[in-house]
Amino acid sequence: MATRFHHSRAERFDSTPRWVTSAVRTRSSAEGSSSTHGFRPEAGAGGRRRKREEGKRVLFGNDMKKVDEIYYKARKILLAPSDHKAIRGKVEKRMAEEKKHREDLDAHGPEFVVLLRPHTVWEKMNVTMSCIVQGAPSPTVTWFKDGIPIKPPDAPGKYTIENKIGLQTLEISRCSPLDSGRYSALASNTHGEAWSYATILVNKYQGSDAGDSICLDSARPEPDVDILDGFAVSFPKEGGSLTLSCCFSTPLNGQSGEVIWLHDGALLKESPLVKIATSAHDTRLTLTHVYKEDEGLYTVCLFTPTGCKEHSGYVFVRDAAAAEPGAAGSPLDVECRDVDRDYVLVAWKPPSADGGSAVIGYLIDRREVGTEEWVQCNHIPEKTCKFPALGLCENHTYQFRVRAVNAAGISRASRVSEPVTVTDRTAASRIMRIWTDRGEIVVTKDELEGDVRVPFPPTQLRVTEVGQTFAALGWNEPDPRGREPLTYCVEKSVVGSESWQQASMGITVSCPRFAVTELDKGKVYTFRVKSVNKYGISQPSAPSQGIPFGQIPAAPCCPRNVVPVRDSRTSVELLWEGPEDENELIGFYIYACQVGTNNWEICNNKPVNTNRFTVHGLSPRKEYVFRVKSVSPAGLSDYSVESTPIIVDNSISLPSAPYGLTLLSSGKREMVIAWNKPKFPMGPDILGYYLDCCDAAVAEWHEVNIKPITARVYKMGNLTEGRFYEFRVFAMNWAGVGPSSAVSDQFKCEQWTTPEPGPPFHLECTEVRNSSLHLHWQPPIYTGKDEVTGYLLELCETEGGEWRAINEKPTPSTHLRVSPLDEGKTYIFRVCALNSAGAGVPSLPSDPVCALTRPGTTEMGTGVDEDGNVFLVFQCPEVTDTSEFIWSKDEQDIATPERVRVETAGDVCKLILVDPGDADLGMYSVQVTGTDGLSSSHTLTNEELQKLKELSHRKKHPVIGVKSDWAVELLDKGSVRLWLQVESLSPAAHLQLIFNQKELSSNPTHRINFDRASGLVEIIIQNFTEADQGSYTAQLQDGKATGQFTLVLINDKFRALLSECDFQRNEWRRKQGPYFEKYLSWVVTDDCETLLTCKVTNTRCQTQVTWSKDGQPLTQPTYDPNTGTSALVIPQITKIDEGVYKVVVSDERGEDTSVLKILDQVFDDILREICTIAGSTASDLKMQPTAEGIKIYSSLKYNMDYMKKSWALNNKTLESQDRRRIGSDNHEVWLQIFNPTEADKGKYTLEMFVGKLTHKRELNLSQKVFDEVIAEYQRLKQAAFAEKNRAKVAKGLPDVVNVIENKALYLSCTVSGDPSPEVCWLKNDKEVAASDNCQVTVDKTSVTFSIQKVTSQDSGRYTLLVKNKHGSESAVITVGVYKCGEEATNQ
Repeated sequence: MATRFHHSRAERFDSTPRWVTSAVRTRSSAEGSSSTHGFRPEAGAGGRRRKREEGKRVLFGNDMKKVDEIYYKARKILLAPSDHKAIRGKVEKRMAEEKKHREDLDAHGPEFVVLLRPHTVWEKMNVTMSCIVQGAPSPTVTWFKDGIPIKPPDAPGKYTIENKIGLQTLEISRCSPLDSGRYSALASNTHGEAWSYATILVNKYQGSDAGDSICLDSARPEPDVDILDGFAVSFPKEGGSLTLSCCFSTPLNGQSGEVIWLHDGALLKESPLVKIATSAHDTRLTLTHVYKEDEGLYTVCLFTPTGCKEHSGYVFVRDAAAAEPGAAGSPLDVECRDVDRDYVLVAWKPPSADGGSAVIGYLIDRREVGTEEWVQCNHIPEKTCKFPALGLCENHTYQFRVRAVNAAGISRASRVSEPVTVTDRTAASRIMRIWTDRGEIVVTKDELEGDVRVPFPPTQLRVTEVGQTFAALGWNEPDPRGREPLTYCVEKSVVGSESWQQASMGITVSCPRFAVTELDKGKVYTFRVKSVNKYGISQPSAPSQGIPFGQIPAAPCCPRNVVPVRDSRTSVELLWEGPEDENELIGFYIYACQVGTNNWEICNNKPVNTNRFTVHGLSPRKEYVFRVKSVSPAGLSDYSVESTPIIVDNSISLPSAPYGLTLLSSGKREMVIAWNKPKFPMGPDILGYYLDCCDAAVAEWHEVNIKPITARVYKMGNLTEGRFYEFRVFAMNWAGVGPSSAVSDQFKCEQWTTPEPGPPFHLECTEVRNSSLHLHWQPPIYTGKDEVTGYLLELCETEGGEWRAINEKPTPSTHLRVSPLDEGKTYIFRVCALNSAGAGVPSLPSDPVCALTRPGTTEMGTGVDEDGNVFLVFQCPEVTDTSEFIWSKDEQDIATPERVRVETAGDVCKLILVDPGDADLGMYSVQVTGTDGLSSSHTLTNEELQKLKELSHRKKHPVIGVKSDWAVELLDKGSVRLWLQVESLSPAAHLQLIFNQKELSSNPTHRINFDRASGLVEIIIQNFTEADQGSYTAQLQDGKATGQFTLVLINDKFRALLSECDFQRNEWRRKQGPYFEKYLSWVVTDDCETLLTCKVTNTRCQTQVTWSKDGQPLTQPTYDPNTGTSALVIPQITKIDEGVYKVVVSDERGEDTSVLKILDQVFDDILREICTIAGSTASDLKMQPTAEGIKIYSSLKYNMDYMKKSWALNNKTLESQDRRRIGSDNHEVWLQIFNPTEADKGKYTLEMFVGKLTHKRELNLSQKVFDEVIAEYQRLKQAAFAEKNRAKVAKGLPDVVNVIENKALYLSCTVSGDPSPEVCWLKNDKEVAASDNCQVTVDKTSVTFSIQKVTSQDSGRYTLLVKNKHGSESAVITVGVYKCGEEATNQ
């Protein structure tokens, strides 16, 4: 079909409404004339319709007038110029109204996802109310108390209102009873409002002295829930799994808490790769397969009545092992953009590890969802981190992955992208939905555009991406588009030339996106696009701007000013400035190196998009430098300049608040208060404490001390008896004064008169290990009526357990080692003191402690240095600049410091015993300050001390150290090497060898080698014989150091060595001729045959292989000269086959022998193996009715008595007896049941035992089966009875009888049958009549046939026929008569 490229606008776009077209067609039919210019394409159709309708209807009068009016109105409309801009404006207005309508439908009023919850707290506590609200647009939240709006400026510091991404919180500080009431939150937006209500109850006092309070719903609050034992920083490996867990201080219930998990602030939900499990005691997050994308900050949020508790920890994902040595790491964050009908732009982030050589590009793979086949999209690696995937099938769903390529090879594949379905993304924009009272009306843009013939050209052509191998284009569809499907033709041209080439040759471009490939590097290209439909091709679009191809985008500039800052003892906070040009910057990769190692490690595998990062997992007290790379789609930048070195240690910060204020003693005007030291920071020392006191009646705080208190116990005087007092404590270090502790309980100032002692205090746990810990405490200040005699300890699991006693008998000391403990569980402890009056008040519970050995923990050890000093040593990798090693002996300060000396070097501390003796025995302990309680202990016993003193003596009086004592090695041909290695000696070292008290010198049969540099002494004996038995002594001297080393080769040791030498010599000789590569061995085949095999080598044509058993030659074995394999098959091994099997291979060069003894244990092993295989081949139990009863059996390849069998009915063992007999043969195992009854129904089990292995087979004999079997049994029984009583010829008749003529013939036999059978003799099938010469006698069961004088006429075939009512039987005898002198012949 010819295509026209020049049409008027009226021909391309017909905006005439359909009803007008219909009217014009009617007019054309009536007048029989052709249409006007605007309707030329319809002329043929109108003419055909006129012919079809001719003769059917004729218009007259008013009908013809109406048609004329419609026709002229339509003609007027068509001749009027069309205003396309107005039409387009109406369409765009309609679409904007539709979009706004959709937004109005999506919008909704506010809704509370998490409602407010009631709270009950004690006065002077803080309380936080929280809720989560949603709505579109985002609602505003207003807080009310008892219906009155809460305005924080009216009460500064009292109320804090926050909005954390939908989480609305109201915090009330230091509650008082006046804060009790009904609180509400009002959420409102333009679509409505929503309310949530909750009450707060504030109790006046805490404890047993609680007074009146304002009560709304409950008089007692539920215990608040907090997060304990939160997860730490984790370092999982790519491809592995990871579990993060947190424990709760008290069990959760339906009202006390709700848990969510976040990853980098995004909510985590259950998926095949993410598992979340929350119980009453803990919550766990499990990543079943860790990818680099999983790196980041993980947060667990616990929503409680008092607010939201959070715990966070960073997860660093380490690279998996490279797919090939030196290959780069896998790319990450693969995503799909610009999705259209057949086009997807795949983007990703480059890996942090390049494997030692730069990444030269990436390979992109795709697969359809539901298939496992990956198809590579590009054959030339793409340098940039973007690639367009073409040739996709519309409405199909795809996934993508990326692999990095460097000089060493191809990396592991990235994580698979999310599935993406390629569809027409403009389809939704061409549809309008109008809602009316009658429902929804769907209008497509195609219906408004009318008929478009030859399409318009595309518009706004642009180059969206330029890569190493492609240039991605995008454009807008022509407007109007028309109803016909559109495709596009893309053309390219080099700037400066006038020629255009088709860039989409052979490719159907069905969407307004395309990637042009096969471009020449260094040239500047421009592009244009044409629209194509079934009517023709449009004019080309306006050319795009010229773009140079082949210029790879430059990598980003490197970061600047990398500054490390101390953070903790295992982490450093890093700050830097990004590059000046941050165009398309993705983030940064950080690298760390320990000074002096030149080993750079990757700190993050997921780019950091901020200029600050905390590097974890560093070694404490080690010096590190850092550098940073910028990341962009163009790749990685160069390394930044290295940072200044920094030693990893804790930063100096204010101490946290002290806690655990407790009353130790009270008098009329004084109190003794104690508290626990702050938990953080652990580094800087606490310089002192400040104590504040408050009279509860006055409610005014005043300072107790002006100068800081160094102790954690303080006696306060000048108090008023009978008054209640509150206390709080501040800690101070070099950074300043930290926050105050929580306000203590109200303590009453009164004289204590109880006879029991007061509470112990300052409980501390040291030496925490997986199953034990050491507990220390201070004795009570108030002892009661007399001295404290001991202490009772209790523990409690923090996961809701009860207190239980640790020691049944009181311990008199103020320390105790607690064991055993359950590894990984968290415990708290308390102690109470005892005196003669009984047990006193228990101490405050200790801090929760997890029974788990901290990674990297070392134990205290002992040793002797080079100077001979005996010492105890402890290494603490987490030591800080301000840490101190505090030593003690038997839980007391060392009473004799003159006997010890302490030396500290870095993280190692030694306690040197100046003069070791009995006074130094005992338990030594060491604690390291500023390390969160790192400690260790060691008990020095007398035995250990004596060993250390011996070692000390050897150090002070040096001897030559031995690396390897005398050793014996066998060399080729039976030679022996005796060797000894000591530490390296000087060139002046001297050696003297003594053999059996005679000096030994080097000779041809005994060669001596002495290497002073390596300290090696060796004697090589060429022919080891009986004469070499004795002792060998090496006497060494190197300066003052001496050494004497003796090797004794006598008796059994010598005999074994001599035997081995002879064996080696014989082996060497043996292998000079044919010999056994594999000695004779046995194996059991699947057919339960025993196969004896051996293999010979170094054979010739003359080589012979002979077998024998117990000295008797065997002819059955086979021999294959090609493979050297010889075999003997024993089909069914029995006791006869026991014996000694011998195989000899020989020729003129010599012979070799292999012997296999199939006796005793070996024979049993073979039987066991046969039974094991045979038992596995046993069939299922089968049932066979017989004349005697029922036979239950199992068939197997081979059965032996070695395999024990056991039968059971309904799990009760059956024994062989008269009615049930158990038996077997070579291929069957059976159970015969005689005269079966109803008791024989049930489940039969056959168990075959081979050692510890059991083969079990079962058969269920149900009622239905049993009835069928009984019927068959009765039939067979009757048949057997008939067979038993049938007339039979039992015995006595021969087959052939030869008799001499005129002699007598006498035949006799026994017959049986019930009733007695009838007897009849036949000769040649005719009955024989009795006569004087021929007589037949029947006597009960004996039958006799005789002929007194035989003649030749008596020759023939005689038949004895017996019969009764049960059946008959016959016996045939051939009688031959011959004359005297003739030879008898058998016929």
